[in-house]
Amino acid sequence: MKTKNRQKTKLDRQAIIDLYESHNEALYRYAYRFLSDQNLAEECVSEVFASFLQRIREGKPPSGNLKAYLYRIAHNWIVDHYRKRKDEDLGVDPMPDPRPNPEKQVSNDERQSQLREALLELPEDQRLAVELHIMEDWPHEKVAGFLGKSVEASRALQYRALQTLRKSTVISRM
Repeated sequence: MKTKNRQKTKLDRQAIIDLYESHNEALYRYAYRFLSDQNLAEECVSEVFASFLQRIREGKPPSGNLKAYLYRIAHNWIVDHYRKRKDEDLGVDPMPDPRPNPEKQVSNDERQSQLREALLELPEDQRLAVELHIMEDWPHEKVAGFLGKSVEASRALQYRALQTLRKSTVISRM
């Protein structure tokens, strides 16, 4: 019996390693896109897998699409990060790095930040449709499969998301 349990633990450990290796880079890109900070993106990915492992230890493995579950944890971590930042009333760094055109760079950084926040406010399926197709360059068929929707439905989600973003002051100023 003990041998079987050890093998099962080894298999579980290997499955977790495989899961990490197959998803960490995509989760990092996702987090970096919203956080624009390498250390924060790494922290986010770390917290995603720590949260996942905690659920496993508690005997509450996620049900449904595991990849979507991991992205949901990352999304929640990012939203919490911005909420904490907002609560702490952190503004733009008063001493930005010297750049060829600091005013333009600050303006671009502000727009990117506003766009990230606007994306985070979209309904999850719309946000994922935009991120996966436009930012990750997935074909519509792959996006539809990931979302569990038809190609037409995923295109409609993307269209509605882009319309919402265009209506916001963020896109109209870009």
